[in-house]
Amino acid sequence: MSAPPAPPHPQPEELEVAEEPPAAAGGVGNDKVLAAAQHIVKSLATSKNAADDMIRILSGFDHRFSSITADLFPSPSPSSGAGPTPPPPPPPRGAFEAAERLIRQWDATPELLVFEGPEGDVADYLEAVDVAVDQLLSGVGAAAADADAEAAGVVVQLAMARMEEELRHLMVRHAVPLDASGLFCSLRRLSLESMDDLDTSSEFDPITPHSLEGGPDTARSASLVGNPFDDQVFDLVRPEAIDDLRSIAQRMDRAGYASELEQVYCGVRRDLLDECLAVLGVERLSIDEVQRMEWKLLNDKMKKWVHGVKTVVRSLLTGERRICDQVLAVSDELRDECFVESTKGCIMQILNFGDAVAVCSRSPEKLSRILDMYEALAEVIPELKELFFGNSGNDVICDLEGVLERLGDAVKGTLLEFGKVLQQESSRRPMMAGEIHPMTRYVMNYLRLLVVYSDTLDKLLGDDSAGDVDHSDTHRGGDDEEEYLESLSPLGRHLVKLISYLEANLEEKSKLYEDGALQCIFSMNNILYIVQKVKDSELGRILGDHWIRRRRGKIRQNSKNYLRISWTKVLSFLKDDAHGGRSGSGSGSGNSSRIKEKFKNFNLAFDEIYRSQTLWKVPDPQLREELKISISENVIPAYRAFLGRYGSLVDSGRNSGRYIKYTPEDLENQLSDLFEGSLGPANHSRRR
Repeated sequence: MSAPPAPPHPQPEELEVAEEPPAAAGGVGNDKVLAAAQHIVKSLATSKNAADDMIRILSGFDHRFSSITADLFPSPSPSSGAGPTPPPPPPPRGAFEAAERLIRQWDATPELLVFEGPEGDVADYLEAVDVAVDQLLSGVGAAAADADAEAAGVVVQLAMARMEEELRHLMVRHAVPLDASGLFCSLRRLSLESMDDLDTSSEFDPITPHSLEGGPDTARSASLVGNPFDDQVFDLVRPEAIDDLRSIAQRMDRAGYASELEQVYCGVRRDLLDECLAVLGVERLSIDEVQRMEWKLLNDKMKKWVHGVKTVVRSLLTGERRICDQVLAVSDELRDECFVESTKGCIMQILNFGDAVAVCSRSPEKLSRILDMYEALAEVIPELKELFFGNSGNDVICDLEGVLERLGDAVKGTLLEFGKVLQQESSRRPMMAGEIHPMTRYVMNYLRLLVVYSDTLDKLLGDDSAGDVDHSDTHRGGDDEEEYLESLSPLGRHLVKLISYLEANLEEKSKLYEDGALQCIFSMNNILYIVQKVKDSELGRILGDHWIRRRRGKIRQNSKNYLRISWTKVLSFLKDDAHGGRSGSGSGSGNSSRIKEKFKNFNLAFDEIYRSQTLWKVPDPQLREELKISISENVIPAYRAFLGRYGSLVDSGRNSGRYIKYTPEDLENQLSDLFEGSLGPANHSRRR
């Protein structure tokens, strides 16, 4: 539908202006003419725009009128305060009637949209709206509403209803959808790894680990890879629609329909942002739903939340702020209110999930995910402060900081619960070969993972003091140990406490072995594993060389205890006693019997150790080799010397093979089979 043309502007000849005084009048005549024109402008103009129009018309008559000043409405001084804006002059009768006809014509065709038509139709309709609004506003402040004002009110109401519909249609039609496939591809690349993403075959049921072996230091490496959506601000509305949207918003605000404008704008934008959250996988979930959710599903949703909160803030909300600033430029207050109102649902959906996670049960496997959420929220809060203004914006920031604090409390509470689990874990099944306990593997890989969050944990644990640390293992160090603890970071002190719980638990578990030598092997295996995990990661930097030296000292002490318990009795059969003497074959039959008995007892004791300790396991090759060397250095020389002194007494008799069962080389070969975790080859080489 072609809009009727707007009435033309008044032409110069339609205005009556006094002729120019004769030249003889000189400058006095000129001054009078200019003064008269100035008076006309002041009398007719009720706004700055009207004054400018009047000056432009008068200037068309004579160039002298161009000297009339346009500064008829100076801005009030700061001290005087801004008064109410005076109403505009009513438009000419013909102009309003033409505008009314055009607005009613469009109202009669609701199936058609102005902004779907030619640009000329759009311009004509907007001009008609301006005329109708001017007609309405010109009656503001009048003593009584007349028929013209009433008619203008009806026309403006029709125009504003269409403006609402046109605004809604434009915003929906020109909304830019998110690339769901690209976002999900980014989610897969992100794939934040945690306790459930690492490899171990742990059977540590009390903590129910989800794989902590095999690379915890890079547990979050994928999360540090740049996400292409983090720093990309989307055009949430196509740029070509911005001018049309702004023109509608300006007219609705000027007509007094700011609340309707806000309602339409916020409703559309809120729904579109909800769709974006659905694409990102951030669902609307209640606290009960989150608490009842099985860990595998909850873990996946926590991952998506971490990715989603960054994308929402850095891409969606930043883009949303830009749209608000462009479309609603007519009013700073309206712009800020609409931004808060349109994004509030999106923010609350994010915060509700964070709150639900913060109040969930404290289970250790959730800790790294909660830390991911805490860090993501802490990272974007400064950016959100730049987006939200005013009292409503301050309320949003306050809510965000509240959830952040509760997530921090959840982190500390989960760490506390983890310590309690370590102290209370009381499985009674010993590791048959004395190898590394699954609990040790789980805990150390868990702690190595926590180091990735060291800055955050130092901040959250900053209120802890060295006095909170369990000194059961270190109090014997006296002042030096206290000084060491004071030198640690808050996280370092907490790690010392957690490892001390682990070591105390392992000490109790070692007592499940009846064989004291196997207790030592178990302790050495587990302490060495702890030391290696500390030394080969950031744990070593945090805990320092002092801590490592103390544990290596424990390993050496256990090695000495093992040799004493396992081999003292064996070696006792290779020692001379008061009755045995040191003589050879001439020492008599009684002496020979005692020597044979010693060889026999040595063989029995050695065979017993061989049968049991080839089943024992020392996983670390260096420790295993060091133990074998220590045993050889103690056993082989003693056996060789004893064999050299008394071998002839036994070798000269019948059945000497029953007593001299091994050569020194045979013993050496036998010892090489120890601690392999399976029965070694039977290389019982008899003397030929």
